[in-house]
Amino acid sequence: MPSAKTPRRQYPSATKERFIGSVLSGKRIAVAAQLFSINEDSARYIWKKFLKTGSTENLPRSGRPPKVSDRTKRLIVRTAIKSRREPFSDISHDLNLSISTTTVREVLAHEGYHRRVARKVPYLKKAHRLARMSWVLLYRPFTPRHWQKVMWSDECYIYLGDDRGRVYITRRADEEFLQECLIPTFKKSSVRVMVWGCIMEGRKGPLVVLDYPGGKGNGMNSTRYREQVLDGVLMDFYKEMKKERRQVVFQQDNAPSHKSKVTRKWFADHSIPLLYHPPNSPDLSPIEPVWHELKRIIRRSPHPPNTVDQLKSTVLAAWQQLDIKDVDKHILSMPKRVEALSAANGGHIHY
Repeated sequence: MPSAKTPRRQYPSATKERFIGSVLSGKRIAVAAQLFSINEDSARYIWKKFLKTGSTENLPRSGRPPKVSDRTKRLIVRTAIKSRREPFSDISHDLNLSISTTTVREVLAHEGYHRRVARKVPYLKKAHRLARMSWVLLYRPFTPRHWQKVMWSDECYIYLGDDRGRVYITRRADEEFLQECLIPTFKKSSVRVMVWGCIMEGRKGPLVVLDYPGGKGNGMNSTRYREQVLDGVLMDFYKEMKKERRQVVFQQDNAPSHKSKVTRKWFADHSIPLLYHPPNSPDLSPIEPVWHELKRIIRRSPHPPNTVDQLKSTVLAAWQQLDIKDVDKHILSMPKRVEALSAANGGHIHY
């Protein structure tokens, strides 16, 4: 009597996909199979099946019927897309479905939807998008040599503890910047230390811990901006860079102290040209991700600060440790930012 055929071992989809990718990249089937701990006979079967069907998924088999019908699957997907913030556990309850949260998760995962942390971005009105498209028209002709002459500046809030909560939404990997998958951010007031800094390609400018009383009417204003930044440290660095690069254009955002008549007059009196920067557009300034690099250094400090004075010292030390390569990589991305913003028609971009 012939022996029964041994069932073929089943491998996770992710393992099979990595195996296929390895073979497509040039590895022999036997080598790729060993790399991912797949039986060689099974590996050849998986490869043959991929060539025939273009997929590694198993064909439907006889046995217990599926837990959910195709119609129910479509309903689950539509519900998840309609209510991006709704947890999977609530979807089956709202639809009166007798299925588990795990089943809902599997249905959505099959379509590429997972729970992910929502990106927080500034809220963009129609006027903001139009202003951002004007920025595209202005700076699309810029070459890397032009961007090399831009001095990027910004203020940044550094917290003693960053406990901002995360908001989870349901989306596919390619939907990160879809409008309904974004969380608008607004100005925060719980600030511990405020710093100002500037960068150019190949150079870190001065970093200043700003000093102001705080509270209503005692925040950063035009006078303090002029005294602590413009007259204080910017002028010397600007002169140095102008001597080195002949022409320098200064960039700042649209903070009230930057837009005031007093500040604009200061730049006019000192003949310093300004780069146009549209409102609500931190993604168009390469110094914004530099702050993330700086905060990463602070978080990795062997002796985390627990007082404001310690935080000030830690921030200044972190600025010195910041690698210039971690500055330049963001400045060198400016041509790509212009094209990405044009493709997004003034919307948010992945920077």
